Amino acid sequence: MAFDGITIANIVKECNDCLIGSRIYKIAQPETDELLLTLKTEQGQKRLLISASASLPLIYFTENNKPSPMTAPNFCMLLRKHIQNGRIVGISQPGLERIVRIDIEHLDELGDLCKKTLVVEIMGKHSNIIFCNEDNKIIDSIKHISGMVSSVREVLPGRDYFIPETQNKLCPLTITREDFYAAMFEKAVPSFKALYQTFTGISPVIAQEICYRAKVDADRSASSLEDTDKERLYETFIALMENVKNGLFSPNIVYENKTPVEFAAVSLTMYTEDSSVSYDSISTLLEQYYAEKSAVTRIRQKSVDLRKIVQTALERNVKKYDLQLRQMKDTEKRDKYRVYGELINTYGYGVESGAKSMEALNYYTNEMMTIPLDPLLTPNENAKKYFDKYNKLKRTYEALSELTLEVKEEIEHLESISAALDIALLEEDLVQIKEELTQAGYIRRKYGTKKEKITSKPFHYISSDGYHMYVGKNNFQNDELTFKFAVGNDWWFHAKTYPGSHVIVKTNGDELPDRTFEEAGKLAAYYSKGREQEKVEIDYTEKKNVKKPSGAKPGFVVYYTNYSMVIDSDISGITAL
Repeated sequence: MAFDGITIANIVKECNDCLIGSRIYKIAQPETDELLLTLKTEQGQKRLLISASASLPLIYFTENNKPSPMTAPNFCMLLRKHIQNGRIVGISQPGLERIVRIDIEHLDELGDLCKKTLVVEIMGKHSNIIFCNEDNKIIDSIKHISGMVSSVREVLPGRDYFIPETQNKLCPLTITREDFYAAMFEKAVPSFKALYQTFTGISPVIAQEICYRAKVDADRSASSLEDTDKERLYETFIALMENVKNGLFSPNIVYENKTPVEFAAVSLTMYTEDSSVSYDSISTLLEQYYAEKSAVTRIRQKSVDLRKIVQTALERNVKKYDLQLRQMKDTEKRDKYRVYGELINTYGYGVESGAKSMEALNYYTNEMMTIPLDPLLTPNENAKKYFDKYNKLKRTYEALSELTLEVKEEIEHLESISAALDIALLEEDLVQIKEELTQAGYIRRKYGTKKEKITSKPFHYISSDGYHMYVGKNNFQNDELTFKFAVGNDWWFHAKTYPGSHVIVKTNGDELPDRTFEEAGKLAAYYSKGREQEKVEIDYTEKKNVKKPSGAKPGFVVYYTNYSMVIDSDISGITAL
């Protein structure tokens, strides 16, 4: 995931294709570090979103409008004063820098034609939107950077604008063979690292893609490459740069288990073809990518409080369980103390007064054993002391046997809630999880508040053979799917050793094909805590074999007749409905 120089080049091409000659119709500043320009072009109205957010800087076309504050910020008012109704005459990118320059012509207060430039710098936490005059003087910027903040460059009204050269990287669009060899192959670092450390606008992902296309081991030191490897790397690099210069782009998003993990303006051939989705427009790609990523991020943020409650309770119960297990181990001596007491009562009549131990035949094992004695006590008193110890440890064992079972069940319950939080995709998915925590006593229901409406539904898939498969998102849905939705001959799947979802396959009375069993098993593996494992063991059985013990926690079931399979958690080929 990198908003690199090649992505910027694709955006600049897209902007040049439709924005040259367009007029700036509206200027809005929805966020403190974000602009939304509405432009009138020959093809109709366009919206250009520009963000200098430290966490998510970006620039692309969008169909969505965003609400603006009641009072426009000063930077927005300044832009409206100068370039409202201005005409875009040029859009460029210096070298392969992560910078977009938008040149705008407008009429000043006297009616004279003037030129201004809006500079968009997409540089992580150093991102900015800077407004300059035709002499390259800064008029204002969306972020003011003083000398106290940066010793490299001040971004303040009246200062000269320039691009800081802090990393001394080379421009990949103008590099010669001699300079490429001299800069690249003297470095004793992995080849892909040498690429992105040497040239501007090259991200680690693109560097690895170049190595892959050149059939060069990306992790092999650049200085140790063979001459043939060096030549292939150079030729591949130049071919890619020629495509960039000629505006030949192939925007695509790479998915893993339906989650977007990478995007690029060029084809990422190092990933399998079926894991990527191609787009005609880089803006469409970016809007889709960030919408999907932000949805996941938003749910993560919404679930922070719930995760904290679950994690705190889980840690407390794990500590309690470990302590109980240590106490249980101590009770293992109880039978030894009982035998000591019995043997003292049987053979103690011959023990001399003040003896510290006695030898006796253990009639349970037919072996001689040494029994420690308290010399200040009589044999009867020593026997009573051991029987007291036995009875105390016996009571402790009986109490702990019940308590450890309760705590272990509570740990399993909390781990299943944690698994449900991991697969939540929508805010309504969190409602049932919150209700479960409330019923379990981990969240106090505020007096007078109504129970939230449940709108979350299970995941719904269809197998390659046309059978409907349902996946519970949480324990309430697991219970409902298994005991209210499924019928006796439907099939039930669950990860064997991991907390996770119940998967129900509706059979309609048919005998399921093997492929459907495998796909349902993959769903059970993916929607469990074991999804990161290479293989997961899955139990499956007909629904009629699954029972819920009286008083059991949500999602807890028992079954005694089942089959098992070991399968991976790749669900990329399964159709979701």
